[in-house]
Amino acid sequence: MTRHATSFFADFQKFISQGNVVELAVAVVIGGAFGKIVESFVADIITPALLAPALKAAKVDDLSNLTAGAVKYGLFLAAVLNFIVIAFSIFLIIRVLESAKRRLVRQQAEVEAAVPEPLLLSQERLTTAVERLSQVMESR
Repeated sequence: MTRHATSFFADFQKFISQGNVVELAVAVVIGGAFGKIVESFVADIITPALLAPALKAAKVDDLSNLTAGAVKYGLFLAAVLNFIVIAFSIFLIIRVLESAKRRLVRQQAEVEAAVPEPLLLSQERLTTAVERLSQVMESR
């Protein structure tokens, strides 16, 4: 192997081993699995439960059979429902994470406020000692 090829592969290995690339790969895999769950949720639960009356009125058994000529608007409707469910799920997850983050920041602020600084503590002790000393001196 040439020196240039070795450098190329070393750079590639460094790029691949960075945390962001690995995290992105994990996110893509989990996102794909989550997408399948959402598709099943929409196709197997939401569509039959919510759209059953509309499908019966259109005299169609399956959402994918909704067509107007060659236009399969039933499949488009299913894709729109998938998007809405995914967007809502992500919204809920982000909202929960932001709430937890705010709670953690608030707890950290409370802990920091509860623990006085060492310099402040030593100043208070010194002030107390000086006050006692002045009281003793005044009493004599």
